[in-house]
Amino acid sequence: MDDHRDDRHDDTELEEQKSADTTGETEEKKDDSASDYEDVCFICRRPESKAGKMFRLPNHICVCDDCMHKTMDTVSQFDYQGLLNNQNMDDFNSGKGFPNISFVNLADLRGDGGIPNKQKPKKKKKESAAEIDIRDIMPPHKIKQKLDEYVVGQEHAKKVMSVAVYNHYKRVATGTMDEIEIEKSNMLMIGPTGCGKTYLVKTLARLLDVPLAIADATSLTEAGYIGDDIESVVSKLLAAADNDVERAERGIIFIDEIDKIAKKKNTNARDVSGESVQQGMLKLLEGAEVEVPVGANSKNAMVPLATVNTRNILFICGGAFPDLDEIIKQRLKKKTSIGYSAELKDKYDKEKNILSRVTVEDIRKFGMIPEFIGRLPVIFTLEGLSRDMMVQILSEPRNAILKQYQKLLELDEVELIFDQGALEAIADKAMEKETGARALRAIIEEFMLDIMYEVPKDDNIGRVTITREYIEGNGGPIIDIRSRSAEHPDHLKEIRQA
Repeated sequence: MDDHRDDRHDDTELEEQKSADTTGETEEKKDDSASDYEDVCFICRRPESKAGKMFRLPNHICVCDDCMHKTMDTVSQFDYQGLLNNQNMDDFNSGKGFPNISFVNLADLRGDGGIPNKQKPKKKKKESAAEIDIRDIMPPHKIKQKLDEYVVGQEHAKKVMSVAVYNHYKRVATGTMDEIEIEKSNMLMIGPTGCGKTYLVKTLARLLDVPLAIADATSLTEAGYIGDDIESVVSKLLAAADNDVERAERGIIFIDEIDKIAKKKNTNARDVSGESVQQGMLKLLEGAEVEVPVGANSKNAMVPLATVNTRNILFICGGAFPDLDEIIKQRLKKKTSIGYSAELKDKYDKEKNILSRVTVEDIRKFGMIPEFIGRLPVIFTLEGLSRDMMVQILSEPRNAILKQYQKLLELDEVELIFDQGALEAIADKAMEKETGARALRAIIEEFMLDIMYEVPKDDNIGRVTITREYIEGNGGPIIDIRSRSAEHPDHLKEIRQA
C-alpha cells in the first residue's frame, strides 16, 4: 500500500512539474508577444522610451518615475495633523470618512481598452553611432563637392560653410590641442529670400549624418511671456536626436529668420521678442549647460527636464535682413565728396550683390546687439539668383524639380522632356516674381496641372515635350502617341496639339 501511495505521490509531482513548465512556457510566450509594445504612463501618457523606467501597479497600470514622485510629493504635503482634531474624528467615527480625501478604485481605471499601458509599439533602437574620429572627418573640398551636387551657385557660401564645419568637428573630436582651447565657429548667413539658406543647411546635415534642428526665431520670446522659450531650440535638437543627449551635443541648430529678433526702433515698450531674445541666446551660443524640456516647448510641472551642454553644438543663424542694403548704401555714400575723385551718389543703386559689402557695423545698425554679433564670428552672404542660375536649378541638381516630375510620369510609363526654350521661359517668369527659387515650383505646378490630369486617362501617350510656346501660353505641349504596329511596337508617332 505504501508503495502505491509513493507512486501516486510521484505521479502528482510529475504532473505539477509539467503544469509549471507549461505555465512558464505560456508566460514566456506572453512576454515575447508583449515585447513588441512598450509601457505607457497612465498619467502623462508618455511611452517608456521617453519617460524612463515605469512603476507597475495592480491591474496592469504603469506610472513613470516623474509622475510617481510628483504624486508622492503632493500626498506628503497634506495636513495630516488636521485629522486628529475632534471635528474630523467625529466625521470619521460617524462614517463620513476622511474629509477632502477620496480613494480611487484601481479596477475602474482599466477602461474599455483592457490593458492601458500596452499601446505604443516599440521603436527600433538605432545603432549607436560611433564618436567622431578626426581621421573620418570629411575634408572641406569633399564637403563642397557633395554640396555642389545639390546646390547651384553660391560658391563662396559653400566654401565658408565647408571650412567652418570641418574646423568645428575637428574641435569636437580633439577637445583641446596642447592645452589650447579652440573657440566655436558659429555662422551668420545673410541672403535674399529664396537663395537657398535653409536648403544649404539641410543638405549639410544630411551629408554629415548629424542631428539637425531647424527653429524659427519669430516665435521666440523672453521667458515668462506667451511664445516659445529660448531653450526650445535645444529641445528640438534633442528630439531630432531621439532624446540622446550625447548625440544632440554634437548636432547643428539652424535658427531661421534671425533678423526678426532685431531691436525694435522708436518704441518705449518692453521688447520681449527682440533684444531680450538676443540677450537670452548669448549663453546658448557661447556654450553652457541648459535644462531643456523633453518633448515640449516650455517648462511645466509635468514635463521632465534634461541637461544639455551647448559647448559643442554648432549654431547657424540665417536671415534675409530686409533693408540692410539701404544701410550699406548709406555707409558707402558717405565717401562721396566734391572734386575730381568724387563718386556718384547713384553708383551703388544698380549693384546687385550689395549685401556682399556688409560689415559688423551695418548689422549692428540694423538692430543686432554687439554681444550677439560677437558670438557669430563667421559672417557671409549669399548672392541673389540670376536667370542662368534659375535654369541650372531646374535641371542640374540631383533632386531637381524637373527630375521629380519626370519620375512621377515615369511611374505612368510616360517620358517627360523639357526643351531649352521652356526652361528659359520658366526662369523669366520666376525672375518677375522676385521670390527666388521658391517661384519655380509654383510656376511648374501651374502648367503641369493639366498634363498630370490628362496623362493617366490615355494609355497610348508615350512622351510629353514641354515647349516655350506652352509656357508662354501661345501653344501646347508635344504629345507623342505609341504606335500599335506589330513590327515596331515601341515606335512613337509625333502629334502636335494646339
